[in-house]
Amino acid sequence: MKQAIIDLGTNTFHLLIAETVGSTQQILFRESLPAKIGQAGINQGIITEEAIGRALGVLTYFRQVLNRFSITPDQVVAIGTSAIRVARNQQEFIDRVRQETGISIRVISGDQEAAYIYQGIRSAGALSESTGLVIDIGGGSVEFILGNQSRIFWKQSFEIGGQRLRERFMTSDPISLTSIRRLNDYFQDQLLPLANAIHQYQPSVMIGSSGSFDTLVDMWFMHEQGHLPNPDQATFDLPIQEFYRSYELLITKNNAERMQLQGMIELRVDMIVVAVCLIDYVLKTYGITQIKTSTYSLKEGVLASLNE
Repeated sequence: MKQAIIDLGTNTFHLLIAETVGSTQQILFRESLPAKIGQAGINQGIITEEAIGRALGVLTYFRQVLNRFSITPDQVVAIGTSAIRVARNQQEFIDRVRQETGISIRVISGDQEAAYIYQGIRSAGALSESTGLVIDIGGGSVEFILGNQSRIFWKQSFEIGGQRLRERFMTSDPISLTSIRRLNDYFQDQLLPLANAIHQYQPSVMIGSSGSFDTLVDMWFMHEQGHLPNPDQATFDLPIQEFYRSYELLITKNNAERMQLQGMIELRVDMIVVAVCLIDYVLKTYGITQIKTSTYSLKEGVLASLNE
């Protein structure tokens, strides 16, 4: 049976098509495209007309791909996350997407988003028996999950995603040290529940979910080996010194200079600056010295949940 998952992220829309035959699952197609539905509206709780236009452009293309693979509407799960979750014009957006593309969007809570991300990370094989801190840095929200390969101990979604942070704190490019200090003060204020949970569950490793973490791995591979990693590899151990090498480059260069960094992609070139500031804050504040990454995230988690 074929199944399609569409993850309508705040910055990026993802399409994953898989086919299950017996107990084996084959990925037939995957693509990620920028829709930037949070741009210029996320902190005001609105999806702008321009953003709706970008979304319809991407989803019309996804619809063509679905038709090419003979995917019926009942085989499609389209998940709406932070930007759609908080938008005052949410219903208008959902209705227009359904009218123009035939795709029905299911908006999920931050808590459900965190649960799906955990399932995706687990199916990648990124978790062990020791407690890990999973972090998924989206454009609209950031999910933190404390757990191991057997269970979740604690999870919470915070509306502090990269697009929100960029619009609020990144007032210059390169980002200023003052802005980084303001970001750290903001993280300390917003992430109090996380501090309490980490104190209770004592994670030994950070597990980064896709997005900016994928780009950090690409930058590491290009720096050390001169080529991108094997696309079939789902998990990586990112050396902490390699993270900090990239961190220093990213916070001291402007957009054009960051684009010249090997492994960088345009989709991530601005969002990654505030993302690495958050990663740095978490590593230093909670004394974590090990980073694993997973290319699997929400869409793979939705797929895993459908086949349980």
